Amino acid sequence: MTVRQSSTHEIDLRDEIVIKRYRSWDRLEPQCEWAALNLLAEHAPGLAPLPITADLDATPPTVVMSRLPGVPLRGRQAGPEVVGALAAALTRLHHSVPIGESLQVAAWNPAAALAHVRAWAGKKPDLGDDPRVARAVADGTAWLAGQALDRLVADPLPPVLGQADGNLANYLWDAGTGQVHILDWEDSGRADRAFELAEVGEHISHVDGHLDSDLLLAQLDLTPVEAARVREFRRLIALGWLLMLGPNGPTAHRNPPGALERQAERVLKLL
Repeated sequence: MTVRQSSTHEIDLRDEIVIKRYRSWDRLEPQCEWAALNLLAEHAPGLAPLPITADLDATPPTVVMSRLPGVPLRGRQAGPEVVGALAAALTRLHHSVPIGESLQVAAWNPAAALAHVRAWAGKKPDLGDDPRVARAVADGTAWLAGQALDRLVADPLPPVLGQADGNLANYLWDAGTGQVHILDWEDSGRADRAFELAEVGEHISHVDGHLDSDLLLAQLDLTPVEAARVREFRRLIALGWLLMLGPNGPTAHRNPPGALERQAERVLKLL
């Protein structure tokens, strides 16, 4: 969900490689990306770019990786074939890559999200006069004030490697192979699988196209406990985006027409 007002890196696209130069690295973004790419190359080859070289101590730090084919899912109407490939990619990611103690916790995690959304709710942002928006905010903030989320955050399940950014621009559909590849691992780390799936399902990038989140989740092997966690985290992330979509919010300059009202309907449906 993290909103960035400017790009955190520069990308140099070559025929077969991508050179990524970081503009910020205070959260060890280059180290996180390099560690994730190496884990993925060993345990889930083809799912993400192959790591080639890195200069993590340079200014700016640089990572060189292979260039993958495909088109971003953001802005697409993702049909059943694409949704199935995305489900397969996420299943492979979460079940193939072992998580060691040395891997740091992903910066965008349940505790960070809960604090972030509660902080935005406390600001009482101006979201206009639409009654459905007002109802979604009222119902959402009442739900947010309960203790269920605190208990959920305090009792995580065994971790997975998480990408920690559900922006659909980070998922490439390769029509030639029928696979989805995953990019942008600079925020990755130890993560809660349910939170990661909720982040993909509810990231605001869905307003630029269409991804049937319910269809996606139906194709994942979720236990009842995981399914319940995903539902709660989806509510949290969707509410967080609603609170930021107002005319004075950080995404106002790029909100498509009707985004606020559609997000309110989404929150009400999830609640």
